[in-house]
Amino acid sequence: MGVQQYDEIGEAFEGFKSLPLAHYAEVPGFLAMVGDVRGKSVLDLASGTGFYSREFKRRGATEVLGIDISGEMVAAARELEERDPLGVRYEVGDVSALRPLGRRFHVATAVQLLNYADDLAAMGRMCRNVHRNLAPGAEFFLLNQTPEYHFDGPSMSKYGFLSELTEEEAETGPRVRITALLDPPISFVTTCPRREVYEECLQAAGFSELTRVPLEVSDAGVRKFGADFWADFLANPPLEMLRCRA
Repeated sequence: MGVQQYDEIGEAFEGFKSLPLAHYAEVPGFLAMVGDVRGKSVLDLASGTGFYSREFKRRGATEVLGIDISGEMVAAARELEERDPLGVRYEVGDVSALRPLGRRFHVATAVQLLNYADDLAAMGRMCRNVHRNLAPGAEFFLLNQTPEYHFDGPSMSKYGFLSELTEEEAETGPRVRITALLDPPISFVTTCPRREVYEECLQAAGFSELTRVPLEVSDAGVRKFGADFWADFLANPPLEMLRCRA
């Protein structure tokens, strides 16, 4: 699940970051949570076309390795690296079968990774594989769909995305169709894992200090659209962040 639908998107995925939800909440919020990466090595999992990988390198990370399951995504990321060389490395890889990487990283990030685990066993393997490639005390930062999101609430379309239940259930949670309202729109199917699934898999892998971090709207987003525009998002946030420690 997941590979083919992302192979078909390729470089168009970069456009996601221009949509209001990503531009004014996800990106500034996630970068603020990860914080200062100067002098640190960063393992960026589900790196897609390398948006965050490049940003971490620009912000002073000593080494950045992006890993994504989609060959097309990695090809697009490498092409962007060739156009504007920053020294980021990319590999095609499945995090649920990730090899030891030969070094232990100071930071790992995962934007929409664990929701692609086909079942509990796969999510458990993902978490263990991340943990064994991190230095003791390293932090792991995640951005996920909010487990308690109300799918019957006001539409998120004005923020650039739709999130709809497919009526199918996976072992980790309900299946969800996400649509990015680009031109043309891009849809993909994932799951929305239950909160206890995240907690159990991360803790069993050896992570501790699990902390939920709410996603807020940046000052720039409030200035551009006004506070009222964001009320539906803040009342029923579709995304949230997690941080934990190896």
